[in-house]
Amino acid sequence: MFKNILLATDGSDHSRRAIDQTLKMVSPHKEEVHIDLVYVVDGETSKQDVLNYGDSHTATKKRKEKFLDVIKYVESAGVSTKFLMLHGDPAEEMIEYANQEDYDCVVIGSRGRNKWQTLILGSVSHKLVKYVQSPVIVVK
Repeated sequence: MFKNILLATDGSDHSRRAIDQTLKMVSPHKEEVHIDLVYVVDGETSKQDVLNYGDSHTATKKRKEKFLDVIKYVESAGVSTKFLMLHGDPAEEMIEYANQEDYDCVVIGSRGRNKWQTLILGSVSHKLVKYVQSPVIVVK
């Protein structure tokens, strides 16, 4: 059974499905499980947020507010959670963080890119499957 889970979220429908599936998976043992929700702010998003909100402090505050509902949703399912915000390339940051910590598994939603997009752009989920040292669950 997975007790310590890293769950990638970005506010998208894909990550919402990953959250729902993870909560179903751990439901029978929810009081024994801890989920770290992780959001990675890439450089372009960071710049855009600062332009929208005026400064980096306000941008960080707004990003955290964006995920309050997700945190409450996980907690309402009876699962202990913590929210982490990392900065950089999403795949690289999640791989490094997951491999530094002691997670039983990592869960990420699939964006559903076509084969051409995946070939050219790569995918965060594919990189996690390839480089994270613990099991990775990709939710479609």
